[in-house]
Amino acid sequence: MDKYQEPLDSLFHALADPTRRAVVQRLVEGPAPVKELAAPHDMALPSFMKHISVLEDAGLITSQKQGRVRTCRFNPEKLAAAEKWFEQQRAIWASRFDNLDNLLTTLQGETDET
Repeated sequence: MDKYQEPLDSLFHALADPTRRAVVQRLVEGPAPVKELAAPHDMALPSFMKHISVLEDAGLITSQKQGRVRTCRFNPEKLAAAEKWFEQQRAIWASRFDNLDNLLTTLQGETDET
């Protein structure tokens, strides 16, 4: 298995849910307490905490509890594996399109000669 596969699986799983994507989008702006993150979502706090747990397990966020307040922070470094994977996919497909373009050009030249 590719060394990036397991982190990618957990990363894409974490980002597959719209609630978790909304949390990440909010945390890009800066740290926030769980209560603030949960406010826009129509769910009980224990259910919302499961989303926080998935994001933490994927390494996308970290949280720290001080007193009764748990504050979450975005960890942008964890997106590096996904960015690398997308770059690899983009390069593969660019190469395939270049090869197809070359083939079509060659075939077009052959049909023009006949």
